[in-house]
Amino acid sequence: MAKPLIGVTTYLERARWGVWDMPAALLAARYPRFVREGGGLVAMLPPDAPEEAAAVVARLDGLLVAGGADVEPARYGAVPDPRTGPPARERDAWELALIGAALDAGTPLLGVCRGMQLLNVALGGTLTQHLDGHMGEVGVMGRHVVKPVPGTRYGALVPEAAEVPAYHHQAVDRLGAGLVASAYAEDGTVEAVEPDGPAWVLGVQWHPEMGGDPRLARGLVAAARG
Repeated sequence: MAKPLIGVTTYLERARWGVWDMPAALLAARYPRFVREGGGLVAMLPPDAPEEAAAVVARLDGLLVAGGADVEPARYGAVPDPRTGPPARERDAWELALIGAALDAGTPLLGVCRGMQLLNVALGGTLTQHLDGHMGEVGVMGRHVVKPVPGTRYGALVPEAAEVPAYHHQAVDRLGAGLVASAYAEDGTVEAVEPDGPAWVLGVQWHPEMGGDPRLARGLVAAARG
C-alpha cells in the first residue's frame, strides 16, 4: 500500500547557506521526521497564491500546518498587543486558504502551535495575544503537562496526561465555530482543539515533532490512508 502524502507548510525567511544569502522556504527537519515516523511521505508547501490552495490540497492525503510567527491580530479583529510579534502575512493568507480547502474537502488536518491558532481563527475564533509560562528561554522549548478530555479524538489517541514540549506565548481565547477543546494545561489554557463531528481535524498548541511520541503523527497518517 502506498504511503499517504502529507503536505507540511513552511516558513518564508531570509537564510544563509553555503555562499548564498537570500529568501528561502524553511522547515525544521523534525517535521518531516515526525511525519515519516507516523508512516507518511512529506511534501513541503511554501507560501503560494491563496487561490491555488484547493488544487494543492486535492493532491494531498493529509495536511500539517506547522508552527511559526504570531497570527496577525487583524485576522481575528483585534488590535496588536505590544508583545505580539511582526506579522507573516504571506503565511497567514496561504495557510488560512489551505485550512479552508482541507475543511471543505474533508482532508485530514493537524495544526501545530501556530497551526492550531490559525485553525481557530479560520473558524471565527480569537486568540489571547500573550501569556506566560508556556515556553523556555529564547530558542529553548519549555515543557508542561497536558491533560486530555475523555471522549475526544485527542483523548483517544493520547488517553493519559503527558508532558509536552512547548514554545508559545499566545493561545486560543474564544473557540471557533464547531470546535471543542480536547486538552488543557494545568493553568486552564486550551491545548488542543477539534471539531465536534466526524472529520479528522486536530490542533495542538505544543510541538509534538520536538518530542518522542509518534501517536499524533500515526493518527494523522492513518486518517490520510483511510
